[in-house]
Amino acid sequence: MKPAFPTLLFTIAVMAVSATLSGCSSESNSFTSRAFHNTTARYNGHYYALEEITKIEEIIRKNNRDDYNRVLNLFPRLDSALAKSYDAEVQEAIKMASIAIQRHPNSKWSDDSYILVGKGRLYSLDWGNAIQTFKYVNTKSDDINTRHQALLLLARTFTEHGEYSNDEAAFDFLQKEKLSKQNLKNFYLERAHYYQVRHNDDYFVKYLTEAVPLLRKKDRPGRIYFILGQVYQKLGFESEAYNYFRKCIETHPEYEVDFYARLYMAQVAEISRSRDIAHARKSFKKLLKDTKNRDFVDKIYLEIGVFERKQGNIDEAIENFELAIRKGNNKQIDGEAYLKLGEIYYDTLKKFELAKLYYDSTVSTLNKDFENYPAIKTRQEVLTEFVKHLRTIEWQDSLMVMAKMDSVELMTHIQAVLESQKKTEEKTSKRKRRNRVDISQVSTSFTTTTSIQGTDWYFGNPSAQALGQQEFKRIWGNIPLEDNWRRSSRGVPMAQRPTTIIPTTSEDKATEEISTEPESIDPVMSEFNRIKKEIPLTDEQIEESLGKIEEAYFLLGDIYYFKLQEKYNAVATYEKLLTRFPTTHYRPEVLYKLYLMFKETQPEKAERYAQELTNDFPETTFAKILINPDYLLESSQVVEKQKVLYREAYLKFETQQPAEALEIVEKALADEVTSFTPNLALLKILIVGKSQSIAHYQLSLEEFTKQYPENELAGYAKKLLDASRSFELKQEKSNLQFSQSFDAPHYFVLVYKTESKIEDVVSKTLEGFNQNQFKSQGLKVSNLILDESQSLTFVSDLSNMNEAQEYYRVFTEKQPTLTALKNHKFNTFVITKSNFDILYRTKSLDEYLQFFEKNYLPKNP
Repeated sequence: MKPAFPTLLFTIAVMAVSATLSGCSSESNSFTSRAFHNTTARYNGHYYALEEITKIEEIIRKNNRDDYNRVLNLFPRLDSALAKSYDAEVQEAIKMASIAIQRHPNSKWSDDSYILVGKGRLYSLDWGNAIQTFKYVNTKSDDINTRHQALLLLARTFTEHGEYSNDEAAFDFLQKEKLSKQNLKNFYLERAHYYQVRHNDDYFVKYLTEAVPLLRKKDRPGRIYFILGQVYQKLGFESEAYNYFRKCIETHPEYEVDFYARLYMAQVAEISRSRDIAHARKSFKKLLKDTKNRDFVDKIYLEIGVFERKQGNIDEAIENFELAIRKGNNKQIDGEAYLKLGEIYYDTLKKFELAKLYYDSTVSTLNKDFENYPAIKTRQEVLTEFVKHLRTIEWQDSLMVMAKMDSVELMTHIQAVLESQKKTEEKTSKRKRRNRVDISQVSTSFTTTTSIQGTDWYFGNPSAQALGQQEFKRIWGNIPLEDNWRRSSRGVPMAQRPTTIIPTTSEDKATEEISTEPESIDPVMSEFNRIKKEIPLTDEQIEESLGKIEEAYFLLGDIYYFKLQEKYNAVATYEKLLTRFPTTHYRPEVLYKLYLMFKETQPEKAERYAQELTNDFPETTFAKILINPDYLLESSQVVEKQKVLYREAYLKFETQQPAEALEIVEKALADEVTSFTPNLALLKILIVGKSQSIAHYQLSLEEFTKQYPENELAGYAKKLLDASRSFELKQEKSNLQFSQSFDAPHYFVLVYKTESKIEDVVSKTLEGFNQNQFKSQGLKVSNLILDESQSLTFVSDLSNMNEAQEYYRVFTEKQPTLTALKNHKFNTFVITKSNFDILYRTKSLDEYLQFFEKNYLPKNP
């Protein structure tokens, strides 16, 4: 007989294993069960989900392109195109985290797994589900630190999605809470990120500075120090900027960050003695000599230029800005260098013609998202208008001078000018880097002794263009503009190509002997003929030319006075206008403006202008304003004028002449603001609305109601807005088509009245239903607001139409047993993801229910 001892041991072992396994049930709360589920959840589902999320964050970081010419972003911007590249990682992270949640619901890693699910949805720009996930953790988690973490990520989601009011509410709540060190650091960083997105530098630097003592090595503190240095430099606190750039270098950051920190540190170094200036210049030279900085030479020259300008060394600044343009190929740095040169010629040297050329290059080179780009564009437009009027005066004056020359003198003069231009072009052609425009070589003189129409640029010079066209025709003939024109003209013999003959005039003996051979075309003669046509010879032509000069002086004075804020030049221009054109119809207005300019500084001179205005032009509005400053407010003259213009504009509008109507309205709006201004503003919206998009029209009406909330027209504007939105919705619904492609993932949707407040009840009921009936499918339940009165709860991850129909069938059968849903009214249906997007956008619930009944429900036999 064998001993019973081994059998007894085996029985005990089996009992122990059975006890252990029974204790590891997901429903059990024993010590053994908790230990098992905590360990398994952490080192399985949660671990692999964390690995995927870390991988996604690394992809986002590596694909972030820093622009060191502006303040770096604290966090990389999330991009929808990039999100598609890591979609597989997102799905895997959500899948692994969901396994940890579903198989180990009582483990302490369940909330952390929900956090990872939320992060995955955030990084994939699934805003709605990310928000719901973080809200769930915040309300359900027992751990205060995890709740705070969820709120911080919720705030991040709000920031990325632009829900700033919700952001503020989250931050206000967290500020009152006692946060762990990790959450406190993240609170400061998230709030700093929020203020950077909102372009509030003061609060951005405030919260980022608060985070500094809490930073760890994995937070890349060198980068954060660099950003702080940039912001402090931008705000003008150069000593603080210097300290943070130095701290950045001490952390041994990536080479690019280190380079720019050293570059900007030299820029903001405290300069109190000449020795400091020499030291700063030495730092710049050292950076230039370092071969590792070969790709950053243009940036170094740009910063040297900024430094020299700060020291008042304008010539050195200009030289270095030009080197920045010539030495590199970075378009953004070129744009900044052009801008700096434009600012020098505009603000310091007051050479507005040269400034205009640099601003032209700035606008065509800089990205449109560059800081203050709209203001830069506005200044460029002002300078373009300025130069236009200046050239008008100088060209018309040149024509008046040339009108007094005989043909021989004119020919000699044109020849001298063209030879001068040719020498300039030859000199410029010897310069290095011909592909870059040397703006300083462009002639800024418009007088007849130096240039013809004042430009050496080919496409800005009609003469050069005309010569080019003639040379082209001489070689290729008068061929039509078409593709492959070179090949299509090769079969045409030279003798058959048309010969261009410059037209002759009977007045000019110098043109009588022109040969008809193409080789004999003379550029001087071509220019002579072109100019001859523009020279004013008759009284009418002379009067027209003088009228152009008169108007240009007036507009030039206005630009100096109002847009360039150049009072001295404005006075000189206005006085020149009055001297040259004593009877100008602009005289009353010019006298009034001169009075205003001298009223504070030279009251005696201002009084002389006032006396002339009131004595010689007593009935003008300007004289009446001078006598009574409240004249326009007290009288109805402006209002009556606006009403007349309004009637004219409205008539044009009714007769389908929007351009003329808009011009009249703009003219009326240019007058003083009156009680009638809202009428004009609304008419302008109606006129512009015909040619603009419906979105622009609706936005204009919204802004009108905000700007004039107390005006009686606000109600009418609101009606127009409501009518437009209603029409837009009807148009969209009339063209509504749901997709017939059913071979796609589906949702099961339950829609109910928002006021019933049953979203939590519905969610829990569906989660329980899924657990009982479809446990193996891992279905997810989410909530959304459909419109102002209805909400919905949907079940996702139904892989195809058959699964969706089966789910709908089982739910319909089991619905009477779902006691929590009794006494509540709701609609249920299944829907593809693409059709769900259409439904959510158009709110066309009734239309989809019809579509659902037709395509999903079985037909009665």
